[in-house]
Amino acid sequence: MEEVYFLTAQDARRLLFAKGGARLNLDLRKTGRSWLITVEGDEFVFPDGTRVDRKTIERIARDSESLYFIKAGGVYKAAIASEEGFFKLVPTIPPTIEINGIRMHRTKDVNPLQDTLSKVNTVKPREGEAVLDTCMGLGYTAIETAKRGAYVITIEKDRNVIELARINPWSQELFRSQNIQVIHGDAFEVVKRFNDESFDVIIHDPPRFSLAGQLYSQEFYGELFRILKPGGRLFHYVGNPGKRYRRKDLQKGVMERLRKAGFVGVRRVEEALGVVARKPEKRTK
Repeated sequence: MEEVYFLTAQDARRLLFAKGGARLNLDLRKTGRSWLITVEGDEFVFPDGTRVDRKTIERIARDSESLYFIKAGGVYKAAIASEEGFFKLVPTIPPTIEINGIRMHRTKDVNPLQDTLSKVNTVKPREGEAVLDTCMGLGYTAIETAKRGAYVITIEKDRNVIELARINPWSQELFRSQNIQVIHGDAFEVVKRFNDESFDVIIHDPPRFSLAGQLYSQEFYGELFRILKPGGRLFHYVGNPGKRYRRKDLQKGVMERLRKAGFVGVRRVEEALGVVARKPEKRTK
């Protein structure tokens, strides 16, 4: 398997100050492993023999907001510019993804893994349960849920996000785990294809309302209610940008629409910046 080495600005600065070489972690701290990079003249030699000139390492050292990787003899920024926008991995640990300047995980006072755990723990997926993760992103929610023994279907609309997940060392279990199925599609449409009462748990972590309003709609909540099993649990990440900027309570509107769809036990979970709810059990005659 072809080796891929990751570099942050901090790693690059360490190389520049090193005399004769340095041992660095090159998988964004996914493991505790370290690799030896040696110095020959104005070139840094990586374990697979790739030679990177000093000017390139200096350029990486100045770019503290990006990640770089070395593969098959080349040096690349972990970013994609496309018609859909600009997508890049951000050097938090583990990385988050940034789309057109907007980060997809909370990164202030919390890292993306802690952010993921706070969300997943609200619904506590169990071994053998079927879980729908409506918005994959880098897949941390799906991976954490699968680690607990659940079977996860995760949906991602944007092919660029899937491509960055394939690059990210922290996302590899998405494509290796037998407990995870990735669907490329629009969650608003994909959920219509699922049978009634298909899932024990739904984790709904959509982009902000201004970018994906249909994923906050009454119609979509009705579909989530339909495909959730009786007694099933829902977590809906909301955040609350409207409260800060327009004196609107976005969470309150979400809760009202969830109740209208049929959910009960609807309540805020402040530490996860979201809402939990459940589908009522079927009544026995």
